[in-house]
Amino acid sequence: MKRAAWGWGLAAAALLLVVLIGVLSPRPRAGELTLTDFTAALQGRQIQTARVQYQNNTALLSGQLDGGRGQYRTRTLASDPAITLDQLQARGVQVTYEQPSRLNAFSLLGGLLSGLLILGLIVLLLRSRQGGGTDAASTFGKSKAAVISEGQIKLAFSDVAGCDEAKSDLQEVVDFLRHPERYHQLGARIPHGVLLVGPPGSGKTLLAKAVAGEAKVPYFSISGSDFVEMFVGVGAARVRDLFEQARKSAPCIVFIDEIDAVGRKRGVNLQGGNDEREQTLNQLLVEMDGFQSGQEVIILAATNRPDVLDAALLRPGRFDRQVVVDAPDVRGREMILRIHARKKPLDPSVDLAVIARRTAGMVGADLENLLNEAALGAARAGRSRIVMRDVEEARDRVLMGPERRSMVVREADRKVTAYHEVGHALAAQLLPHADKAHKLTIVPRGRSLGSALYTPEDRMHHTRAALLDRICVALAGHAAEEVATGQITTGAANDFQQATSIARRMVTEWGMSDVGMTALAQESGGYLGYGPQQEVYSDHTASRIDSEVARIIGAQYERAVTLLNEHAHVLHRLTDALVAREFLTGEDVQVALSGATLEDGAASKPDEEGPAPQPTLTPNPA
Repeated sequence: MKRAAWGWGLAAAALLLVVLIGVLSPRPRAGELTLTDFTAALQGRQIQTARVQYQNNTALLSGQLDGGRGQYRTRTLASDPAITLDQLQARGVQVTYEQPSRLNAFSLLGGLLSGLLILGLIVLLLRSRQGGGTDAASTFGKSKAAVISEGQIKLAFSDVAGCDEAKSDLQEVVDFLRHPERYHQLGARIPHGVLLVGPPGSGKTLLAKAVAGEAKVPYFSISGSDFVEMFVGVGAARVRDLFEQARKSAPCIVFIDEIDAVGRKRGVNLQGGNDEREQTLNQLLVEMDGFQSGQEVIILAATNRPDVLDAALLRPGRFDRQVVVDAPDVRGREMILRIHARKKPLDPSVDLAVIARRTAGMVGADLENLLNEAALGAARAGRSRIVMRDVEEARDRVLMGPERRSMVVREADRKVTAYHEVGHALAAQLLPHADKAHKLTIVPRGRSLGSALYTPEDRMHHTRAALLDRICVALAGHAAEEVATGQITTGAANDFQQATSIARRMVTEWGMSDVGMTALAQESGGYLGYGPQQEVYSDHTASRIDSEVARIIGAQYERAVTLLNEHAHVLHRLTDALVAREFLTGEDVQVALSGATLEDGAASKPDEEGPAPQPTLTPNPA
């Protein structure tokens, strides 16, 4: 603030100097004569009076013209022989003469203001260097953190769901900020820093605000990218300023979002180190290491890339703890949906438990967006309450994009798409470890002509049998096209990518093949180890890997073809119903497998040819 005040003061002084120069500088006036005209008038005896004033080496002449024709004004050199007293008097001019002045008010004021301006610039430069700044702009070294005073955050732990373990770990931080003397008496050292680790949208920022709301302390929020500038040293100055403000406001919380932007490992940049980022990181390490046990400042930081952080940042005494804020399970998703549904009018038909089961893998931000899209859909339809159909439509819209009903699709393409999606759903229903489909549609969405939506289970471990079933389900759409039409199309490209990815990871990472239990790939980034692969094996091993992946995929494709051939009558029946209705439910698939006919999506009497055989589970050839 002081440097900013100095800057405004200097700007005002410069403006005043410009105004004074404009006011005090001589200006041309009416009746001013050039030196040539003055000499001619003097020789013609047209000058009546003359007042001679000397300013440095200049002589200023003014007076009356002869005959009352007005006044005149001119200037010439003081040494000009034409304006000597003898010359003027010889022409009959009444002369008033003033002694030369070495100094006048204008020159004195101008010199004084110029000196003050130069002195002010020197003082500003010295103060900026003493304050740690590396540039002349007074705001560069200031922290960009948003400061929220205590009591202004109304968020509490009750407003955050799906991360019970994380809230339990952070409850100790809240208790310390509320009752620090309890810990100081026992000589306990509260962690200076807590690192929140989790995928994007899992609620790390929300959880940090909830800690400040529970503790009722000031909250400083800044992003890691706000520290780094193109000028070396600015980031370090901002770190110093941030921690200086935090110490003055203690007890308080400092939250650094996306800390990996400034806290990446040093010395691993192949294109040369970034001096600005590394100096900022060094200053952050120094500031956190300088905390004393009695200072009640807690640093919370969030990242989804803990693997790229510098080791010095994670050692005890800096970021002592890592709190995992992972994607919620089915119970956590239901609790998150209930929190976001508090201010939304839901129809009694909306079952949040069912929605939670059908949104596996979604984080808090996705679920909030899901209910928001459902509210927008209900508003577009003119309803006053959100119904289950709105939520289902919102889920499809979030996952695959809006419907493209204006798209012209040939009847033959609709038929092939229906066989493809029914093949996925039928295989999923028949395989014991596969996730069951709850909806089939051939309405185009995004870049897809149709889709099969599943109700996945939350699994902590995936068995080899479950992974093989997933590969079989992914290939069943392509197999259904071959079984039903004898032809194959280009619609299975994404299915092949999914199946190949699972099979390759089974071989290279999980030891689920004849290649052996050797780790043949190294993770190079991503949240909790998921990222690009780096090959660390020989060409011979690469050939074995390719052969094993091809064998697994080929065996599961043959398994899918066999399974669909055994239930070809169900495949055709479901496809005809899907073409007619444009969508089917998982219950329709179960009804068709039971041998009942499909009428309006409900089961009716069995077919005349007798009940269809019960689903059979084919052996796993892989």
